[in-house]
Amino acid sequence: MVDEVTFAVEAGKVAEFARATRVEDPVHTDPGAARAAGFGAQPATPTHVVVSGHHRDQQAMVERLGLAIERVVVGSTRWRYRRPVLVGDRLHGVRRLVDDEQRTSRDGAVSRRLTLETVFLDAHGTPTVEWREVVIERGLRP
Repeated sequence: MVDEVTFAVEAGKVAEFARATRVEDPVHTDPGAARAAGFGAQPATPTHVVVSGHHRDQQAMVERLGLAIERVVVGSTRWRYRRPVLVGDRLHGVRRLVDDEQRTSRDGAVSRRLTLETVFLDAHGTPTVEWREVVIERGLRP
C-alpha cells in the first residue's frame, strides 16, 4: 500500500469541477435536473476523484516510492466506474503500486515507470471507482 484517503463528495466541489472541465450537463449542478435524470443526487464529473489529491500527503507518497519529484511527469490516467459517484458519497481509497519498471534509453538514461491504482469504496465497502495512473521518473543522462 502506498497510501489511503477518505473524503466526502461535496456539491460545491462537483460544481467547481463541472465549471473547470466545461461540463454543460445540468445534472452536475442542479439537484432537480439530477433527480429528473434518475439520479438520487447530483453525479460528480468523470474525473472528480482527483480531488482526493487534496486530502493525501503527496510528499510522503513521493518519499515512500523513492522518487525525485523534479523529474516526475504524468504518463497517463484512466478511470473505471462501477457506478456514478454522487454528492453525499463518502469515498475511501487505497492506492497501491501495481508495477514498477526501469527502462534504459539509447543514451543510457534510466527512467522508472510506475503504475499506481486507487480503488475507491463507498460507505458500504462497495467498489465505486478504480483510478489507474502511470507516473514516469525521467532518467538522468550519464
